[in-house]
Amino acid sequence: MSLSEHSDSGFNSRLYYSTVMHDRVKPVRHRFVYKTGTFLLDLDELDALENHFGRRFGLNLFGHNHSGLFSLYDKDYVAHEGDTIKQHVQRLLADSHCAPASRIELLCMPRHLGYSFNPLCIFFCYNAAGELYTTLYQVSNTFSQKHIYSVEAKPVQVGKKSSLRHQADKVFYVSPFINMDCQYRFRIATPGDVLKVLIRQEDREGLLLNATLTGKSTPLTAKGLIAMALKRPLFTYKVIAGIHWEALRLWLKKIPLVSRKGITPPPLVSKGQPLATTTKEE
Repeated sequence: MSLSEHSDSGFNSRLYYSTVMHDRVKPVRHRFVYKTGTFLLDLDELDALENHFGRRFGLNLFGHNHSGLFSLYDKDYVAHEGDTIKQHVQRLLADSHCAPASRIELLCMPRHLGYSFNPLCIFFCYNAAGELYTTLYQVSNTFSQKHIYSVEAKPVQVGKKSSLRHQADKVFYVSPFINMDCQYRFRIATPGDVLKVLIRQEDREGLLLNATLTGKSTPLTAKGLIAMALKRPLFTYKVIAGIHWEALRLWLKKIPLVSRKGITPPPLVSKGQPLATTTKEE
């Protein structure tokens, strides 16, 4: 079943019990794995989700620009103050010389008990025919900066299992332990029952880092939201704590630091390239 079909709750939006893995291969090996929670949210459903899950079991389970057990605030994602997330994405598409989207899905970690930090969130943009035609990788660093890698590719029909392969030159400073002269290679499954995002980061000598985000979906229901909070307690806080903990471990391993000084901030959006799309009927 594709995520464009309705879940048991009547919404396209879904939850994933997900796992993050990073495996750095040089100059010393450094690997970690964390359990987390990831949401796939249809931007057209945000207000309906808040109305449906407000004050259930004595709790506000999901809020859009309001507090809740889980909440999505537009200001956490947009680059221009006052924009909605949909307006933000349409701006990004225009900056990338892409057609406006008819429907948009956001893969992210919303706020949980008031806090979230998304090192990476992904916008899946669909045309009027329901085809996925542009993918936006929005990267954030811990210095409150954002950059978007935009990849327009041959449209993929919803209802098919597809694996997208994209690449982009690194232009945005993220980690003080990784040089700027790198390239990303993305391999992602189109939204479906299985979450699969694989990122291979290479420098001039070859592979530097493999990172994955994988998981299985569950319907976005009141019980599903409560179960996520119980099975992945405080996962958004663990993400930011984990970033600093892993940075300390890298520093103790004497990985050289890369300063931000002298690095010119890039434009908000840069273009990546499609490599291939493999498609298989579900």
